[in-house]
Amino acid sequence: MKKLQITALALLLLGACKNEKSQSDAYGNFEAVETIVSSETAGKLLSMEVKQGDELAPGKHIALIDTTELFLKKLQTEAQLAGSETKKQNVAAQINVFREQKKNVATTQQRIVKMFADQAATQQQMDDINGQMNVLDKQISATSTQFQLIGSEMEVIRRQLDLLNEQLAKCRINSPGKGTVLETYLETGELATPGKPILKMADLAKLELKVYVSGAQLAKVKLGSEAKVLIDSDTKEMQPLTGTITWISSESEFTPKIIQTKEERVKLMYAVKILVDNDGRIKIGMPGEVVF
Repeated sequence: MKKLQITALALLLLGACKNEKSQSDAYGNFEAVETIVSSETAGKLLSMEVKQGDELAPGKHIALIDTTELFLKKLQTEAQLAGSETKKQNVAAQINVFREQKKNVATTQQRIVKMFADQAATQQQMDDINGQMNVLDKQISATSTQFQLIGSEMEVIRRQLDLLNEQLAKCRINSPGKGTVLETYLETGELATPGKPILKMADLAKLELKVYVSGAQLAKVKLGSEAKVLIDSDTKEMQPLTGTITWISSESEFTPKIIQTKEERVKLMYAVKILVDNDGRIKIGMPGEVVF
């Protein structure tokens, strides 16, 4: 009788284990949302400040590309801007000279007008002094237009400086966000080109479990809903985690090898991603199960 009870208990436990295993609706592997950090400019890589496994904060300095040529162009452009400023000052000085001359001519003009009223000056003298005033006014007006030309020239140079500053900023490569360096592709001294990857990073605080579900299961899979995720604890136990469904494929596809049963392998499946908070227990590529 005692042996019969033990046998019955063993069968119950075995059945419970089978029921527990059969509860999973889908299987897959964990993936990270990877970011490829690339160069935006060409040049020699002067320094590589990070290595594989480093934790990166947003804006952390990663690498520096040679800025010598751009820096020399910036110095040249700044010299051009200073030259334009000098021309502007020269024009202002020239206008001041014309204005002083105009003051002197105006004084003389007033005298001649009085003399002409007293018939002590001729019409020729009046015409000459008025002509001098007109010439000076036109010289001042013509010279003043140079301010606009120089101002336009300086504006172009300032925009060139803005462009050079932007290009110099792109030589300093910073982390676009928080994450861990998964792989580096360039070393100090190697040539970087626009679009060439420098490193690959990912935020391991959140990983995605990519699984495949059949059309029959698709009805109970909803974007934004929670799902129970199971990962291996040891050879017998599973650890439960909570995840959020963030993506459902809009098209069916042939079932990948990860699907467990023969019945599921003969069907077309839909890919689903579940985002799971990672406290360090989950690793990239690690298998997982999900219960919807």
